Amino acid sequence: MTTLAGTQKHFHKALYALCELDYDAIEAYEAAINRLESHYFKEKLAAFKTDHQHHVEAIEQLLRKHHQDFPQGPCPKQILTQGKVVLANIIGDDKTILKAMISNEIDTNDAYSKINSHEDIWADAINILHKGLMDEKRHKSELENLIKTSQAQVI
Repeated sequence: MTTLAGTQKHFHKALYALCELDYDAIEAYEAAINRLESHYFKEKLAAFKTDHQHHVEAIEQLLRKHHQDFPQGPCPKQILTQGKVVLANIIGDDKTILKAMISNEIDTNDAYSKINSHEDIWADAINILHKGLMDEKRHKSELENLIKTSQAQVI
């Protein structure tokens, strides 16, 4: 699923959409954590979920500071991000769930990349959004490594 978050013409609307996407990611991580068997995987995903919670807090503070509305939770499409995890659990194992989470991280990486190059980016958002992008890249990379590790050995 390709996300439109970060492509909105007005920066505050792009930031709002990004915040919703981070809320969606939190819900997807929670769904994954509840379905994984490996405690090691659960711990890793719990840390990534915490990163997304920090992103939401930082984005909400930016929107408040600029007197803009901010989301109160995930958008209605959250069922799509959670759905990948639930479906993965039905048809597979931990590795399949991790692959579903990579799919979600591709969306957040894309959104953070887009918003970091937004033409109207606020000066006080630059460092926050750059850190968010670095977190998202790390999440994707570490999820890929977890899958490789799970193929080589039982965790």
